[in-house]
Amino acid sequence: MEAARLRKRSITIAGHATSVSLEDAFWTALADAAARRGLSLNRLVAEIDTTRDGNLSSALRLFVLTDLQERVERRGLD
Repeated sequence: MEAARLRKRSITIAGHATSVSLEDAFWTALADAAARRGLSLNRLVAEIDTTRDGNLSSALRLFVLTDLQERVERRGLD
């Protein structure tokens, strides 16, 4: 299953290079969320980074989940 494959990606947050390990499906959903907000992917990740409690990869997955839940709720599809 290609969407479940974990990939390490490089990203710049506040001028510092770092890497995150994230499945392709989550990375795509994260990029879509950034586009809907009119943000670059790096900018969205930086915003998530400032509010996270755990590791960055987990915070990104939780952001994608929350984003999806909010979109479903707004459409009344729960």
